[in-house]
Amino acid sequence: MSDDRDSTTLPESHGDAPSTARRDRARPDQFVEVTVSTRALVKVVGVVLATLGLLWAADAARDLVSMLIISTFFALALVPGVNYLQHRYEWRRGAAVGVIYVAGLVAMVLLILVLIPAIAEFAQRIGESGEEWIEELDTRLEDTIGIDLISEEDAESAAGDASSGLDEWSEDVVGGVLSIASSGVGLLFQLATIAMFTFYFAADFPKLLRSFLSWFSPDMQQRLGWTIDEAVRQTGGYFYSRLLLMVINGLGFFAVLVAVGMSVALAIPLSLFGGFVSVFIPAIGTYIGGAVPIVITLADRGLTAALIVLAYVVLYQQIENYWLSPRLSAKTMTLNGGLAFGAAIGGGALFGPMGAFMALPVAALITSFIKNYRKANEVVYRSIYDTDEPAADAGGQAGPAADGAT
Repeated sequence: MSDDRDSTTLPESHGDAPSTARRDRARPDQFVEVTVSTRALVKVVGVVLATLGLLWAADAARDLVSMLIISTFFALALVPGVNYLQHRYEWRRGAAVGVIYVAGLVAMVLLILVLIPAIAEFAQRIGESGEEWIEELDTRLEDTIGIDLISEEDAESAAGDASSGLDEWSEDVVGGVLSIASSGVGLLFQLATIAMFTFYFAADFPKLLRSFLSWFSPDMQQRLGWTIDEAVRQTGGYFYSRLLLMVINGLGFFAVLVAVGMSVALAIPLSLFGGFVSVFIPAIGTYIGGAVPIVITLADRGLTAALIVLAYVVLYQQIENYWLSPRLSAKTMTLNGGLAFGAAIGGGALFGPMGAFMALPVAALITSFIKNYRKANEVVYRSIYDTDEPAADAGGQAGPAADGAT
C-alpha cells in the first residue's frame, strides 16, 4: 500500500511545482534592489562639476586657447626647419628659431614695401585706363560670342569704383601698419603672445615631447609619439611645400607677364595674387588664381598676350601636378581634392581665414590616423561599376598599428 501511495503522490508534487513557480514570477511586489553608495554619488557630482568648470574656463579663456592652438600649429610647422638648421650647422634650437623669425620678418617688410606701392600704382592705372579696358573687353566678347555685357556708363562707374577701392585699401593697410604701435595694443599683444608661445614650443619641442610622453605607458608612448611625429611631418611638409610652390608659380607669373609687355606695377600684384591663391586655396583657387591675371592681361595687352598667359597657366599646372607636387608634397601630405576643399570651407566658416589655412594639414593628419589605426580587411566584393584595378595594399600607410604596436 505504501508503494501505491507513493506512486500517486509523486505526480501531484511534480505537477504543482511549475504552477507555484509561475505564481512566484507573477507577484507584482518583486523588484530588483539597487544600492547607490554616497561615495559613487559624490564622484558623479564631482565629475559633472569639474566638466562644467572646465567648459566655463575654456569659454572665458577662448582667446588664450585660440592663440595656443595657432602657436602650436606654427611651432609644428617650424620644427622641421629648426631641426635642419640644428643638424646642418650645429646651432642651438633657440638660435635656429631666431634666424627663422628674422628671415620671416625681413620677407614681410620687403613684401609690404614692394606690394603697397605696386597696388597704389595699379589703382592709378585702373583709374586712368580702367574704362578703356572694360570697353575693349566688352567689345571683344561681343565680337566673339555676340553678347554686350556692360554699357559705357557702367564701365566708367566700375572703373572708378575699382580705383577708389584699391586706393582706400592701400591707404588702410599703410595706416594700419603705422598705427599698430600706438592704437593696436590688443593686436600687438596677441601677435607677441603667439610669437612667444611659438618660439617656446619650437625651441623646446624635444623636452616638451619627452615630458608629455613620460605620463604614459611604453605601448601608449609608441602610439602617441608616432601621432606627434606625423603631425609635425604633415604640418611642416604642407607649409614648406606650399610656400615653395607659391614662390615658383609667382616667379613664373611675373616672368610671363613682363614678357608680354605688362608693366612691373601690374605684374607684381598679379603674380602674388596668382601664386598665393592657386596654391593655398584648394581646387577652385587654381582657376581663380589664373583667371584674374588672364582677364587683366586681355584688357591691358590684348588677346595674344592673354592667350600666352593662359598657355603658361595650363603648362604650369601640368608641371606642378605631375612633377613638382609629387616631389614636394606627395610624401608629406596626401589628401583627396574634395576632402581638401571641404576642409578649407569648413575651417574658414568656423575660424575664419586662419581656420581655412590650418584646415588642410589637420584634415590630412586625421586621414592619416584613420588609415593607420583602423583595421583593414580584404575587399572580396567587386562592383559591376568598378573599372579600376584593385589596390595592391589596402592597409594605407605604415604606422604603429601596422607595425604591431598595441
